[in-house]
Amino acid sequence: MNLNRNDQCWCGSGKKYKKCHIELDEKLDSLRAKGFHIPPRKLIKNKEQIEGIKESAKINNAVLDLVQEKIKIGMSTEEIDKIVHDFTVNSGAIPAPLNYGGFPKSVCVSINDVVCHGIPSNDTILQEGDIVNVDVSTIYNGYYSDASRMFMIGNVAEEDRKLVRVAKECLEKGFEAVRPWGFLGDIGAVIQEHAEVNGFSVVRSFGGHGVGLEFHEDPFVAHYGKKGEGMVLVPGMVFTIEPMINQGDYEVFVDEDDDWTVFTEDGGYSAQWEYTVLVTEEGAEIIAK
Repeated sequence: MNLNRNDQCWCGSGKKYKKCHIELDEKLDSLRAKGFHIPPRKLIKNKEQIEGIKESAKINNAVLDLVQEKIKIGMSTEEIDKIVHDFTVNSGAIPAPLNYGGFPKSVCVSINDVVCHGIPSNDTILQEGDIVNVDVSTIYNGYYSDASRMFMIGNVAEEDRKLVRVAKECLEKGFEAVRPWGFLGDIGAVIQEHAEVNGFSVVRSFGGHGVGLEFHEDPFVAHYGKKGEGMVLVPGMVFTIEPMINQGDYEVFVDEDDDWTVFTEDGGYSAQWEYTVLVTEEGAEIIAK
């Protein structure tokens, strides 16, 4: 779409193009001409959309805070689902996982060798020594946010505590690699390096994703790769970083019985933390955590 300087900007801000995204577009056109992978306009959020995502994230963060307060030995994962569902709905929001692609619950709870997409159940009880990922996603006024945290139940083995710690460090290093006019590959490169130097592997079948106007948007955010490769990071992009770090090999499989639960192939434990992040003019901002 070619716009004149006095036309309304394509982003939906209501401003004239010359007062909004014209300078950004000129820079993107220059990078595109040099062969760089440039995000399409639909991945660049305007101010109103960013504020909407942040409001959704306030609820998402509060849900995880509540889970952190309540989670304990002997609790069923179904109880965690009820905590998440009730708080989200009572806040005027919608749990994004519920009925998404047929997923039957309001939250993903993944324990030990479950990498992601664990389905809450009355039959799954938190035990001493478990490491647990609780992945919360929220829709509020049509805007989506997404984050997860790890929880260690009771007396956790030192090797498993290290896994949880290193997974968090991978997330933080990935976030620190986000900068305007950097590259998606910068994120994956630092995550892979930190995981592997600590003797762990990075799951490759799943990764982060764009989020905000939909649950899952482009781009796919790989947690492995090479610095300087991939899509250029542009102010206004919103996506998740959510490295899944395994004790053993990175290979995984999906449970044939429920078509959702993802396990490590070799039975080693897996840990994951997740942020929703915004690329800004100055660097990056954590929106949901």
